Amino acid sequence: MRAPADRELDRALGGRLWRMTGLAAVAGLAWAARDVPAALGGRLTGARAQRAARSPQFRDGTFHNRAQTRTMTPGEPGRNLLWELLFGKQRRRPRALVPLLRPTPAPAADERELNVVWYGHASALIEIEGHRVLLDPVWSERCSPSGAVGPKRLHEPPVRLVDLPAVDAVLISHDHYDHLDMATVQELTRRQSAPFLVPLGVGAHLDRWGVPAERIVELDWSESHRVGGLEITATAAQHFSGRGLRRDGTLWSSWVVAGAHRKVFYTGDSGYFDGYAEIGAEHGPFDVTLMQIGAYDRAWPAIHMFPEEAVSAHLDLRGGLFLPVHWATFNLALHDWSEPVDRLWAEAKARDVRLAVPRPGERVVVDDPPPVDGWWQAVA
Repeated sequence: MRAPADRELDRALGGRLWRMTGLAAVAGLAWAARDVPAALGGRLTGARAQRAARSPQFRDGTFHNRAQTRTMTPGEPGRNLLWELLFGKQRRRPRALVPLLRPTPAPAADERELNVVWYGHASALIEIEGHRVLLDPVWSERCSPSGAVGPKRLHEPPVRLVDLPAVDAVLISHDHYDHLDMATVQELTRRQSAPFLVPLGVGAHLDRWGVPAERIVELDWSESHRVGGLEITATAAQHFSGRGLRRDGTLWSSWVVAGAHRKVFYTGDSGYFDGYAEIGAEHGPFDVTLMQIGAYDRAWPAIHMFPEEAVSAHLDLRGGLFLPVHWATFNLALHDWSEPVDRLWAEAKARDVRLAVPRPGERVVVDDPPPVDGWWQAVA
């Protein structure tokens, strides 16, 4: 039997160990959250807030879609989204490594040049008539305000940020973390000289992250900005915004990139709506459309398209080649990893839509796209 003094020592050591464990846990949480305040971004103030208030999309203190939409629909009887997220049987990750390609040197630019390099998720590079336009660049390991928690990449970026060519413009569709990444923006600010074209209000985030004011161009829907020989126009989308608890304090948009001869459309994130037909009538036809096909669910049908709807939107837009984005890189929904592109391929064949499904890093020459070969099925 141990002496009372020994038992007292054990209790003291045990208490000290629990205190040390508690301090370590607090320190760990503090470390995980160290970048969160900055990553949340800025708020609309001053002249930026006054301009937002004049927008037809802004009322009662927030931005709105043209039609009344709900981010989430009422719950379905018997369906528990949290339970499904934690214990669902979907295969939301690939079984093997996603094949990556390092882009080959770009072909010689000419007045009709049009290529797209898809880097994964919604990040892509448009090479058009001698200009380069970067879309929604996200190079971080997680699309989250914290580098320690949140959705983690399912494949590496196919190129390093330092190896990107000089770009003429960076387009941001909205301020969600899988489209607007603080670390990537700060690195591009240091390494590139291109302006950032963003929807109204998103400039507040860039301000906080050190982007010079002269490199921030904020646009409302139907407003345009010229970059070299390109006219870049912010167009409507049906979505929402927010990086913290506050929703819809900044605008969301799709984008039209038009040169003298070639035109590109990028959806950003959006549900299917009649605005696509309007955009097609005003700005189309398009040589290529970059269309969101992933992270959909019947619980949020108004703000993300199903693959079949994306094909309908492409046809509404009077699109030529369909290039899918917003899939493969982050696990953001409850469907199988490969389901979006499987459904897309079937629908494109049924409706006679020209389709290219590049591997991350693969350059697609729009006038001579690679045949669809089902590469994803080998790793799904």
